[in-house]
Formats: sequence, structure tokens, C-alpha cells
Amino acid sequence: MTPRLADLSHSLLDAARKAGADSADALAVAGTAVSIEIRKGALETAERSEGVEIGLRVLIGRRQACVSASDTSDATIRALAERAVAMAREAPEDATAGLAEAGQLASGWDLSALDLADPAGEPEAAVLEASARAVEAAALEVTGITQVEASAAYSQRAIHLAATNGFSGGYGRTSTSLSAVAFTGQGTEMQRDHAGEGRIYASDMPSAQEIGRLAAERTLARVGSVKPKTGTYPVVYDERVAASLVSHLLSAINGTSIARGSSWARDLLGKQVLPAGVSLIEDPLRPRIGSSRPFDGEGLATRRREIVADGVLTGWVLDLSTGRKLGMASTGNASRGTSAPPSPSTTNIDLTQGVVSRDDLLKQMGTGLLVTSMIGSTINPTTGDYSRGASGFWVENGQLAYPVHECTIAGNLRDMLLRIVPANDARAHLSTRVPSILIDGMTLAGA
Repeated sequence: MTPRLADLSHSLLDAARKAGADSADALAVAGTAVSIEIRKGALETAERSEGVEIGLRVLIGRRQACVSASDTSDATIRALAERAVAMAREAPEDATAGLAEAGQLASGWDLSALDLADPAGEPEAAVLEASARAVEAAALEVTGITQVEASAAYSQRAIHLAATNGFSGGYGRTSTSLSAVAFTGQGTEMQRDHAGEGRIYASDMPSAQEIGRLAAERTLARVGSVKPKTGTYPVVYDERVAASLVSHLLSAINGTSIARGSSWARDLLGKQVLPAGVSLIEDPLRPRIGSSRPFDGEGLATRRREIVADGVLTGWVLDLSTGRKLGMASTGNASRGTSAPPSPSTTNIDLTQGVVSRDDLLKQMGTGLLVTSMIGSTINPTTGDYSRGASGFWVENGQLAYPVHECTIAGNLRDMLLRIVPANDARAHLSTRVPSILIDGMTLAGA
């Protein structure tokens, strides 16, 4: 697949030059996906899709345009290039648009070290169906579970990026996933929860029985949920949801928001954003992890870096364009699809783990809320004011007392992040590894 994608991307570049482009980059993407869903013991859906997409960005001076297609014929490639060049000539000038210089480009990467594709290949649909049914059966074996929705999926995706600055490179990745949503009760008393896992290698997956039982146990634990007390209390974000806090920080330090001056973190570079001793590390080169990649969406090498070191913000998340706007170098964080120019985004993220367990955090909290799921979000990107719907468990004397739902947690991210206390329970296989987190002084709106 990769040689074909390389040929497509270079054909796009050739067509762009012939159409009059000063410079260009091209992306070719091929993917296959298979999914099975089981509901009430019956096969609900069985789908398989495959296709190839191509995208071309052309530049005429500092004017740029992007076009894409799913037809890879020579005629379509020629027409795509001609259309892109015509669009670029009419586009407004962007002083920060442009490809990387030759000296900035990645080279000599080791795809085998990243280990992003399972050599076992695509499983038969019957194998995925058997896995989904095993998850369903395991959940239904737990007394009290009345219905289960189970799914199993596999996908493989390959990309090749080429540009007129001399860059050319590609890689592929695979993914296998298995999940279940379990139900108990009827009408307004119905409760539901889920469990799911995904890996690059199917052989690394936990058993279907583990996933099904976990979904059932989580659902039954929600029976009898009530609204919690209203007031100011400490909150523990369970590991299942704690990564959302880090995602809000990453959004705030994204170069697009910083360049616009619209982020609550715009004046925090070089300042404390997390407690001393806590760091936030990006490492795009972790093996067998779904977000790993050898180069970014502009052909720059990816690398490990401390975004936050010992609590201090060390830099923004930048691609070439946002870096130029801010007078800084790209951090190798460009991401792109076939139909739009690059934009900054992160890959694998690690928050420094603490030395205590989640149960220890609950004991430290005493009385408060353990959040296990969240819905909705009202985040003011300019001020950092934070408000989210949540459910979980009320904690008394450091012990789970009863399940709660329909409450709102509020605070300000700038202040909240300075008060986090991390546990030690981050799961090693995740792309974003964030443990359970305790934050005191949160405003809860419940009963």
C-alpha cells in the first residue's frame, strides 16, 4: 500500500508544478475498517469500508489553497491541481504560509522501532463477531444486567506525505478495539455504564470476559444514584476522566489560540501552571501507541519534550505557521488531513504520576465527590472558567458512600491546575497517560 501512496503523492506534486504552483505538498491516505455490533443478542451491524483519499496544498507566493478527492485517476489528479492553483491565485496572502526549509525536515526515522502495525493483519468478520458476543455474554453473566450493547472493530490506515521541498515519507498503523455498554433497571431507574479497550496489536488486548465484567460492575455500581450536596468540596477525577483536565490545558497552549490572543494561558509562558514537581511530557516516539509518529504533518521530525517542566510552562504547541506568527520555531506538532492546511496538535502525553493510589486520594479527601463520567462542557477559552456535568460517587470519611448523578462541577482552570494532586494509577498503554487527580475547593451544584 505504501508504494502506491508514494506514487500518488508524487503524481500530485508533478501535476501541481505543471499547473503553475510555486510549491506544494501532497498527502495520500488509504484505510480499511471493519466493525461488528451486537445488541440484545442479535447482530445489529456488520460493516466494512475501504478507500483512498488524496489531498493537495499548493502555494503561489504566500497564497495557498487546499483540495481533496477520493478518485485517484490521472484525470482527477490533473483537474485537482489546476483547481488548487486557480483557487490559490484568488486567495488572500498569508505571510506565515509556506513549506519547511530543507534543513528542517525529518530524515532517518526508524519505523520498526515505533512498531505501529500488527503483522497479524485483518481478522475475519466472524472472529470480531465472536469477540463481541463474548463481551456481551460476560456482562450478562453478572446478576442484574438486563441488556448489553457490544462492539468489536479493526482498522488499518497508511499515509504518505510528499512536498516540493524534498520531503517524502509514510507509515501505517493498525487498531483493534472491543467495548460494551451494560444496562440495568427500567424507565427512569435505568442505569448504564461502559468499558472498552483498544490496542495496536490484537495480542495485547485484555480478554473479552474482563471487558464485559467491568462494564457490568460499573453499571450495577450506579444503581440508586441521587444528586449530591451543593457546596464547596474537594473532587477526585477518576483516571477514566482525569485526562480531560490536561486536554483543557493543551487546548489553551495551542499555537492557534495563542496567536489569536484568545487563550486564558496567553500570558503564562515561563510561569507556574502546575504544582512544583509535576511535569507534562509529550513523546511521539513511544512504541505500539496509537498516536506515535516519526514526523509531523509538515515533514518535521517529532521528538520528546517537556511542555511543562517542574510545574513551569516551557513552550506552546506550534506548527510552522503559528510559529512564524509568534516569532518562534515549530515544535513539530503539525497535524493535517487531506482537505485542510496543517494545524497544531499534540500526540502522546504523560502527566507526572504521584506516589499514592486513588484510594489514598479518597482518604486524603475525606468528604467530597469522586467523578467517573462527565457530560457537556462549558469552558470559557478566554478566562478559563470551567463548568461540567458529572456523575460518580459521594465519598464520606474516605470511603465510597453512594452513587450520584446530575451535578455540575465549577471552577477556574488556571487556579484548578495549580492545585492538582496526582495518584499513581495511569494506564501504561494509553496515548494520554494521566492518573486520578484530586483538586480541593471545587463548587458543586447538586440537590
